[in-house]
Amino acid sequence: MKKVVLAYSGGLDTTVAVPWIREKYGMEVVTLTIDIGQPKDWEAVRQKALRCGAVKAVVRDAKELFVRSLVWPALQAGALYEGKYPLATALGRPLIAKLLVDVAREEGAEAVAHGCTGKGNDQVRIDLAVAILDPALKVIAPVREWKMTRDEEIKYAKEKGLDVGEGSSGTYSTDENVWGRSIECGPLEDPWVEPPADAFAWTKEVAAAPDRPAEVTIQFERGVPVALDGKRLDPVALVGALNTLAGGHGIGRIDHVENRLIGIKSRELYEAPAAVVLHEAHRELESLTLAKDQLRFKQIVAQQYADLIYNGLWFTAFHRDLRAFVLSTQEHVTGEVRLRLGKGRVTVLGRKSPVSLYDKKLATYDRGDQFDSSAALGFIYVHGLSARTQAAKQLQLGEGGAKDILLEGPGAPPAPTGGR
Repeated sequence: MKKVVLAYSGGLDTTVAVPWIREKYGMEVVTLTIDIGQPKDWEAVRQKALRCGAVKAVVRDAKELFVRSLVWPALQAGALYEGKYPLATALGRPLIAKLLVDVAREEGAEAVAHGCTGKGNDQVRIDLAVAILDPALKVIAPVREWKMTRDEEIKYAKEKGLDVGEGSSGTYSTDENVWGRSIECGPLEDPWVEPPADAFAWTKEVAAAPDRPAEVTIQFERGVPVALDGKRLDPVALVGALNTLAGGHGIGRIDHVENRLIGIKSRELYEAPAAVVLHEAHRELESLTLAKDQLRFKQIVAQQYADLIYNGLWFTAFHRDLRAFVLSTQEHVTGEVRLRLGKGRVTVLGRKSPVSLYDKKLATYDRGDQFDSSAALGFIYVHGLSARTQAAKQLQLGEGGAKDILLEGPGAPPAPTGGR
């Protein structure tokens, strides 16, 4: 019998998918459950998959692989989708697709399957990644195909004697991994509604956060965080420690009306305490260690990088090209950033680097100043040469001309026609 490898979370959709695929496609189902930081009893999830009819249930711990291979590159790039979203869910999808393909090859499967809907971004991310990694594999998306409502799914599950448990209830649709938690649906579908308190799980209300702020020093090596307050930590432990610390001070809540890849605007909530803190610290260290032109161009690359991740294009030549530029910029992003965390805010207190481009002897106005101020006159002359030439030849600025040119353009009052 042919086999399919199903990305299995243990929720309602993927639980119902096991017998549905067997019935519709006549295929044996091997489930693959991937731990990238979801707080679940993975052995219980594995046993549930077997009870639902899976011929084999595989569980993979991929937390460290996820942070090292996907989260850190996105952090180095400064990738925030539309300037807000740290891409936690989006970053998990390339890894899920890669492991689906790997297990499909190990099991001799002809297809892979997932529980994504036909309205979301994840279907694009996984389908496209699988098509790039192994075009011979068929992709089955039961939720996209069957068009059952949630109530119909529950009815189907009961008819099959399936234990849907927690998957059959809940106000919100959530997804989480070590880098962040996403929340949608329910009252959040009205963008005018204030996010209810029960939507959040990782972060305290600002009003309930401690009055006394916390301070933390983050050490980076080549753009990668390696230590907190002088203590070196593995990637998963470092992110987890910051999630707990910053979340306890009300940091990391993001309310975003975003533009989905398929053309729909969607209101999403995110909780990402560690991501918010680390992106802020990383930007500050770059301000010290990158030259002006590098910083300016990297802002363009950061937007492209975020769009690439969001749009499911991780396994592309374009990503390889952007990654090469980012890695080059990170060669000297080494040092420490000291921050204060309190009442929902991250405040930078200081930053230092052994390869800092900040030179106090040039920046200071006090004794010891080594900047040659006499060079400024010649610099100003050369810098302004083009502007002065154009002003003299074309702008014809006479008395009051500077005032006139400031008022030109849309919304300016009409030019005077007579004397005072």
